Amino acid sequence: MKNGLGESDDLLHIEEGGRLEGAQPAQVSARAKERGRPQLGTLGSGNHFVEVQRVAEIYDGPAARALGLEPGQITISIHTGSRGLGYQVCDDFLQVMLRSARDHGIDLPDPQLCCAPVKSEEGKRYMGAMYAAANFAFANRQLITHWVRLSFQEVFQRGPRELGIEVVYDVCHNIAKVETHRVDGVERKLCLHRKGATRAFPPGHPLTPAAYRDVGQPVLIPGDMGRYSYVLVGTERAYEETFGSTCHGAGRRMSRAAAKKAARGRPIARDMEDRGIFVRSDGYATLAEEIPEAYKDVAEVVEVVHRAGISRKVAKLVPLAVIKG
Repeated sequence: MKNGLGESDDLLHIEEGGRLEGAQPAQVSARAKERGRPQLGTLGSGNHFVEVQRVAEIYDGPAARALGLEPGQITISIHTGSRGLGYQVCDDFLQVMLRSARDHGIDLPDPQLCCAPVKSEEGKRYMGAMYAAANFAFANRQLITHWVRLSFQEVFQRGPRELGIEVVYDVCHNIAKVETHRVDGVERKLCLHRKGATRAFPPGHPLTPAAYRDVGQPVLIPGDMGRYSYVLVGTERAYEETFGSTCHGAGRRMSRAAAKKAARGRPIARDMEDRGIFVRSDGYATLAEEIPEAYKDVAEVVEVVHRAGISRKVAKLVPLAVIKG
């Protein structure tokens, strides 16, 4: 914040205050740092995006007000992570974990499930490197947030505070974290790995940001670039039944290769513009991979978690403009 790349209040609305304790940069390889250095402040490929959205529906008025959301409001969503640095950390530790699993007599049904005991030397090294990558991701999203603010300032000739561009929440996904949960009625410290999932802590939980403690932790579930995304809040039931977790997104219906095949020859950007959504990307291949029909309908996915009681619907956001990495 002292470098002018954010507001002090931003840290109040970022999971863990934007910094995971226990990061060990020394466990991040030179190759990972080399890959990450030029990518800081970038989206990357795949389903990463910056999206300008409109609040189309409010389902829970008190929760929406607590999050600063109202009907017709313009929002900006940023979806990206630790880029090449995090990818390389994973790649670096794959063989380490495979050896560790063998050494500790862990029978793997699939080598992609390679692992190590949390308290082993390999496990500690990996957790330290992974937390460093997560902190890189926090910094990456903060830089993009800063440049989003500057872009809006340039267009509207008004400062970010005047425009009300405030962080609602920045949440991790695809990460292992040490947390305390009830197991068979007993509080236990667990290493909880959320893959394709995100945290959904309930109202009153000490790790729910103070600003949202009365309503629950914000849950952000993005959909495809042609339909909608959702804001929800965590619940007590999620804490009791799913270790305080819910889904991270809609999930794909088609592989990237199948999506490219289905999109062949289609003017995707023009089709989206005809629907009132402006899309910009680095190239056609990225758009082909991300055609709306490549994903499940996130409304159906959100309805499942809402009815299951593991997160509660607050608002629906519809896209107006999309930037793909």
